[in-house]
Order: sequence, then C-alpha cells, then structure tokens
Amino acid sequence: MSTFNPHSEDEIVEIVQWALSEQAPIEIIGQGSKRELGRPLQTEHTIALSTYSGVTLYEPDELVLAAKAGTPVAELEALLAASGQVFQFEPMDYGPLLGKAAGQGSLGGLLATNLCGPRRLKAGSARDHVLGVRVVSGRGELFKSGGRVVKNVTGYDLSKGMAHSWGTLGVATEITFKVLPKPEAETTLVLRGLADDEAARAMAIAMGSSGEVASAAHLPGNVASRVIGGTLQGEASTLLRLEGFAPSVADRAEMLKKLLASAGTVDTLSEDISRNLWREIRDVIPFADGTEHPVWRVSMAPMEAYKLVASLRMGAAVDAFYDWQGGLIWLRMEGDPEAEAVRALVAKYGGGHATLVRASVALRAALPVFEPQPAPLAALSKRLKQQFDPSGIFNPGRMVAGV
Repeated sequence: MSTFNPHSEDEIVEIVQWALSEQAPIEIIGQGSKRELGRPLQTEHTIALSTYSGVTLYEPDELVLAAKAGTPVAELEALLAASGQVFQFEPMDYGPLLGKAAGQGSLGGLLATNLCGPRRLKAGSARDHVLGVRVVSGRGELFKSGGRVVKNVTGYDLSKGMAHSWGTLGVATEITFKVLPKPEAETTLVLRGLADDEAARAMAIAMGSSGEVASAAHLPGNVASRVIGGTLQGEASTLLRLEGFAPSVADRAEMLKKLLASAGTVDTLSEDISRNLWREIRDVIPFADGTEHPVWRVSMAPMEAYKLVASLRMGAAVDAFYDWQGGLIWLRMEGDPEAEAVRALVAKYGGGHATLVRASVALRAALPVFEPQPAPLAALSKRLKQQFDPSGIFNPGRMVAGV
C-alpha cells in the first residue's frame, strides 16, 4: 500500500500517469477530514495532497483568491478575515460530525464535495463561487477551466463540473474562488416554542418578506439544548439571521418582529452569539456526538420537510433539525439507518435527495449512500466519468458501486 505526497503539479501528473499505466485504482484525499463520507474504497494507493499547499494568488481589491488544492480551508479563512473578507457560501466543516478535529478540510475537498452552509439560501454553494480550476484527468493530462477573474465566459464551465464530483473525475491541483466582504453586522431573531409546522410557516413568511433574511433554521427543543452552551434553554427555536450594514439590519429586524408578532415573542441574539450559533448549525454540532449513529442529510421542498419528519417518527427513533428554511433536514437515527423508509418518504413528499452522511463502514458498503439517480441521469454520469477517467482509477466506488 503506497501513499504519495506530491509537492508539485508535475509530480501529481507523474503519479496519475503511473497509476494509469499500472491500472492501479487510487484514492484522492486532501487532509483526510472527509474520508468517511461516501462508500468505502478498496484501493491500495493514495494521493495525499496535504503537502501540496499554499496560496498562489490573492487580490483583495479584485475579490479573487487562488490556492493549491491541499491548502487547509481554515488557513484561507484566516487570511481572508485579515482583509475583512469571507467565502460567502460559508463552507461546512464535516470534521466534528465524523469524529475528527475541526479545521482540517482542504480547498480541493471543499470543491469536490460542493460545500456550503446556512447562507445557501442567499449565497449558494462552492460551485456558485468557483472561477477556475486546474485538474489532472484520469487520462494523465493536465487541463484548466475558467480563469482568475470574476467575469469569464470562455468555453465550457468545467470548473463547476468538478463540484460535487467527490474526486471521481480528476485531481484538482489549483482552484480559484470569488470572495466577498464580510457582513458589517449580524443578528439573529429567535421565535420560541413553535411546533415544526408552525416554524415552517413562520420561516416562509420571513423569507417571502422584504427582510432579506440570510439564513433560516428551526431547532426542536431537544436539539436547541445542544447548541451555544444551552443559551437557547432547550426551547424549540426558530432562527432568522440578518446581515449587512448595521442600520439596515436594525430596521429589518424591527420590521420582521412586527410581521411575526402573531407567532409569539421574538428575541434578538447578539452578534457574537449569532455567529457562533450559525457555525454550530453549519457543522451539525448537535449530532457531533462521537458515535456512529447514522446521520442523514435530506434536501427537499421546505414546506414538506416537517411532514417527512413527522411520518418518519411514527416508525423510527429519530432526532431532526431544519436548515435552509426547512429545505435541508439533518436526521440522526438511533439504530438502523432506515434507508428504505427515508427515501420512500422523500419520494412521497415531492422528491429530493437523501445522503447517508455518517454510518459504519459496513452500512456504507451495503447501502446506496447517495440518492440513486434515474436511469437517464445515471447514464449521463457514466458517460461523464468515461470522458474524464476512462480507466476508472479515481476513487472507484465512492459514489456508486462499480463506478
């Protein structure tokens, strides 16, 4: 079993060409923080990009940052913070949920898994902010897509195609992202004691208003007790985050308080508590309990989410909370992942995607971790894999058995 630690792009090309010539399947990792996501691999060789790290371009005035794929995201966020800037899509850190230390994720892994956070409603995900990428394909060829400027419309947007590819199409070597200024002010409004269906309606009203809500989430009481040191006092909490210039944030907060007055008292969290709260929601800290209890990530229509959870609870022991106005549900199962039940209910309530994020190796090998694709889409994915990695040497079976 070999682990390659390249220090240059040329070395990465040579490693891939060797793997291709030997028909040797190879795993691609950055820092390894997300290694337990997806189906388990059976490969004898690994490319670890942690040694291929560093910023290659940062122009704060142009809102552009480029770095090598193995660069820790935490280092880049610290660099951006020093200039008052951020990745607007606030990439999630899977480390704590998977029983690992926080702050270990790499830039390449960020793009490969298309990370995002609670601001997804407003800012999108990694694929919406990537400007360009340099990639070594499964043919052993280096190519680039996009560029280092915000306005770039030349050719096919293959840089976005690398998002959510989970390392199955190529080895990204350098990635360029658009960055944005950090919001000047932030606060979070909290509605207490709402049932899941009431919370769904309140969030819909807020998101449909002129309040420019950046994030909306609902934590049932048993989940609310596990964030920000119990500040929410274990009471069901419906959360609305407001960002921007301080006077605007204050005005919009007052408007939303009046709009939602019939839902009950609306409290306001300070900026520091608000930032910490949304970071913990982003990283699914309520379920980061150091166990292998199955955790699902379900995306679906926001107004159908609470119905799925209510139906699931009739036959399974499950904890749940809602992000993205209910469009993202995090489910923690006590025992069996209940894969058939979860996916049947997703289909029943309008469709969506259910991904098994955390489970034992045996369960991840036995179950479809990712939402099974309809036949036409599966055929398209297979053709895409054939074009980029015809010999199937990159992360084989990570997303679909045998692919």
